[in-house]
Amino acid sequence: MPTFKLTLEYDGRGFAGWQAQGQGERTIQGELMAALAEIAAGPVRFMGAGRTDAGVHAEGQVASAAFETVLDAETLRRALNAKLPPDVAVLAAELRGASFDARRDALAKRYRYQLWNGELPSPLRAPRFWHVREPLDLARLRAGAERLVGTHDFASFRGTGSAVKTSVRTLHRVELAGRSGAEIHLGVEGDGFLRHMVRNLVGSLVEIGLGRRSPEWITELLAARDRRAAGRTAPACGLVLEWVRYPDEPETPAKSAP
Repeated sequence: MPTFKLTLEYDGRGFAGWQAQGQGERTIQGELMAALAEIAAGPVRFMGAGRTDAGVHAEGQVASAAFETVLDAETLRRALNAKLPPDVAVLAAELRGASFDARRDALAKRYRYQLWNGELPSPLRAPRFWHVREPLDLARLRAGAERLVGTHDFASFRGTGSAVKTSVRTLHRVELAGRSGAEIHLGVEGDGFLRHMVRNLVGSLVEIGLGRRSPEWITELLAARDRRAAGRTAPACGLVLEWVRYPDEPETPAKSAP
């Protein structure tokens, strides 16, 4: 049975998240499964690399789809895009081995969180950025972010409703770009993420950037392993899944063009 790796881009605003929900809830998985059902000759075995929450965007989400078809990968990509709504697209389709599983085989993921730190609102940025009006101190933000790199128990940054065996994760990089009073981008790369983890990290780092907490607070939060001790959950609109990396792929996977 052919197994395809699908690389996806979507605007999360119109979705109740990735995973198929109850009747009436629009999800990315639901739209893809509906499109695949029109193309596949039989049942589809489908798996996403991760479950983005409602309102979260993606530039390089990955799914695996196994089903009977005579289509080659490029024809499949075009066929899916012809059936999908305008807020989700297949950027690339690749034929993989029968055992490929988008979730199980993933080695690393990278998210980007986008902050608009201008005093005035920016209507064009509003769908993609969290607007924090007070000036943020980037030196303090970096000092706090550096304490997150490595293998830690991230229980203090785990959202409610997360059913996982362990909250220990490894962050390979936490990088900051931009300037105070303008756009600020926070890139977080790791081997896996807990529910709401990146948004909870950002909420706590903003407290540090505003001068309400010291960078050392991050170390205290990691030791506390208590979600109630950490900062607020940053809005979903600012979060983008940049890419998912697999064995035999470059350390920073290239984004495919539609």
